[in-house]
Amino acid sequence: MKRKIFTGFIPACFFAGILFFGCNSNEKESKPASTEPSTPEVKSIFINNDSLHYIEIGKGEPVIFIHGTLGDYRTWGFQIDTFAKNYRVISYSRRFAYPNRQEINDSADYTVIPHANDLAELIKALKLGPVHLVGHSYGAYTALLTTMNNPELVKTLTLGEPPIFPMLAKVPGGDTLINNFFKIAGPAAEAFKSGNDEKAVSIFTTWVIGDSTFFANTLPEARAMMMNNTLELRGTLLSNKPFPPVSCDELKKIKVPVLLMQGEKSPRFFTAILDELDKCIDKKEKTILPGASHGLEFENPSAFNKIVLGFIDKH
Repeated sequence: MKRKIFTGFIPACFFAGILFFGCNSNEKESKPASTEPSTPEVKSIFINNDSLHYIEIGKGEPVIFIHGTLGDYRTWGFQIDTFAKNYRVISYSRRFAYPNRQEINDSADYTVIPHANDLAELIKALKLGPVHLVGHSYGAYTALLTTMNNPELVKTLTLGEPPIFPMLAKVPGGDTLINNFFKIAGPAAEAFKSGNDEKAVSIFTTWVIGDSTFFANTLPEARAMMMNNTLELRGTLLSNKPFPPVSCDELKKIKVPVLLMQGEKSPRFFTAILDELDKCIDKKEKTILPGASHGLEFENPSAFNKIVLGFIDKH
């Protein structure tokens, strides 16, 4: 099945990833020089007994973008054309994301592990490996587990603030950071159960962004994209195990180059997790994206693109 994307792959302030949508001063810099918008076809592929949708554009070594919660393949609108100048770019919608048609029940068994299995099978099915993985938030968690379980499929790994909450157990004050998550998880989960999805998303984004007016001020197009992708958030909030543990010993076994990226303004729980990853991963670089919070690739796309492309180019 093939479908065309919306006219123009990067309309101003429309595409974004997990939990953050908005204009920024770097937007014009991030747009492709050509006046013709890129319109890659949306394709589907049968992976692990279900269909996942993706786009691909460009030629060269493969780069796969993995979006976070409340995002889909469109998340990387500020990256696609820039990276496709020198690489074969694949951006796919993880299981449960638009326009995929999977369903989540409320059996409290949702986890990131099937996403990692999907990504490994996607790489194999498209005969891509080894690839450059660029993941954001829950997508970075997905990319990390994929790399740990299938090192032969990965050439480099870029991790943008993966929410590996079990790693906070060893951080001073980590218990408080974890408890703060559960303080919002409960009310947001109850909002989902009562059928008020917008309230659930508003509660969750307030916690991640730190701005109670954030969801109300979001542009209608961007809000619609978030609401297209509430299924995974529902699964995460109603699950008992959405964040499987990752040990330092396991991380030390990673041999591919790793780029750890955090936003200059990101909440403490993300930076604390990255600090722990920094201690445990041997072959890594760490960078702070100026002027950005958890939104990274769409809050400061020009700097994000320059940093990640520089890292990939080196390897």
